[in-house]
Amino acid sequence: MQHAVAAFRRLVVWAGLAAVLHLVWEIAQLPLYTLWDDPDRGRIAAYVLHCLLGDVLIAVTVYLLTAIVFRELYWPERRPWPAGAFMLAAGLAFTASSEWYNVYRAGNWAYTAAMPLVAGIGLAPLLQWFIVPVAMILILRRMARNSPTRYG
Repeated sequence: MQHAVAAFRRLVVWAGLAAVLHLVWEIAQLPLYTLWDDPDRGRIAAYVLHCLLGDVLIAVTVYLLTAIVFRELYWPERRPWPAGAFMLAAGLAFTASSEWYNVYRAGNWAYTAAMPLVAGIGLAPLLQWFIVPVAMILILRRMARNSPTRYG
């Protein structure tokens, strides 16, 4: 039971970090999407919330997938770079496919001319799924060093 509580706590901390850092990123990259020009600020806020919830869901799913593959719930502290590389690859693959689908297939959003592209996919969302997870790993490792009984 205690292990289940620790696992749940770990996921809550991971999801919280994902929410904060991805929210900052989502807001910062808004000018690179055509939605930024929408006069309905409520629609923009709903879009940011939708994307943020998706980011958190992806982050938690990829965290759990990494934990399963590496058989280590505490992989950010114990195996940060091999497991982290796997997590980054999975997150980037999901992001690239999601961006392609939503931009070119479903038409759910579009890039402005200012968005740099890599093979037709926006550079900002690709960087998001590289920079934000690395920051999350580093933060979680620092938290574990400062409070090992709480996070490790």
